[in-house]
Amino acid sequence: VQLQASGGGLVQAGGSLRLSCAASGLTFSNYVMGWFRQAPGKEREFVASVRRTGGATSYAEFVKGRFTISRDNAKNTVSLQMNSLKPEDTAVYYCAARYFTTPETMRNYAYWGQGTQVTVSS
Repeated sequence: VQLQASGGGLVQAGGSLRLSCAASGLTFSNYVMGWFRQAPGKEREFVASVRRTGGATSYAEFVKGRFTISRDNAKNTVSLQMNSLKPEDTAVYYCAARYFTTPETMRNYAYWGQGTQVTVSS
């Protein structure tokens, strides 16, 4: 299984970025897809997830109204549109996959991408 994240970069506060994650080696539609992030010196934290059909999404409170997660099961991709970025959004962002029958906890995400750096300057 491979999850390849891309789209990170340097952006000014208030700007936007779109992260993408391409999955291979798994039956993509059987997996809940999530985005997590880890800032320097901090623990990895949940950002957003999208269920198998894309109809149900969940967000961390600190990104609600600013970030949108979506998936394309035909292309085996999941995206995270990030708007109104803040310096505190600076982190390495990871996409991950959780088999749909497992409970929603970070440890149940069995597959992880390599991460993509997002840096928001003030």
